[in-house]
Amino acid sequence: MRLEVKNLNFSYGKQCIFNNFSFTLENTDILGIEAPSGYGKSTLAKLLSGYLKAQSGEILIDNEKISNKGYNPVQLIYQHPEKAVNPYWKIKDVLEENTLDKSIIDGLKIQKHWLERYTHELSGGELQRVCIARVFGDKTKFIIADETTAMLDAVSQADLWNFIHSECKKRAIGLIIISHNQFLIDKLCNKKINLAKL
Repeated sequence: MRLEVKNLNFSYGKQCIFNNFSFTLENTDILGIEAPSGYGKSTLAKLLSGYLKAQSGEILIDNEKISNKGYNPVQLIYQHPEKAVNPYWKIKDVLEENTLDKSIIDGLKIQKHWLERYTHELSGGELQRVCIARVFGDKTKFIIADETTAMLDAVSQADLWNFIHSECKKRAIGLIIISHNQFLIDKLCNKKINLAKL
């Protein structure tokens, strides 16, 4: 399976972020997106996952445009999980947004007693585990991790990245990692794009 970005153009007002930007990613690839702040890393994540619409260009999976209706096969994990969930929902409602295998819940160490809690009743690290679980639905083909573990301690970061990496490999899900952590990108990614050098 292939994710293809063709001649993508996007601007905020008069500020051009992407000008005829293109790349291709196979579902067996792990792509690292590098650049200092302000070069459009998070904007690219939102464009690919359907939260923003490009002025022109195409985003294709196996030569078919991603529909704006229904489930997007490109799923995004935000850096700040509290901004990605409905604060009025319980954790069980967040998880039920997707069809999840029990191995995902177990692998991310999501506790049964969390399910009846509201999102603000979990710690940031616990809520991020829930948000990571949510993207591993059976229709997901590519995942974007945008500074996903930046706010967590080193042990939690290693634990979550081991899970994400192994689960993507097992399920043949392509992975895009957006991070300022050069060690992480060098260790996991077989492809890299530096947006500051476009």
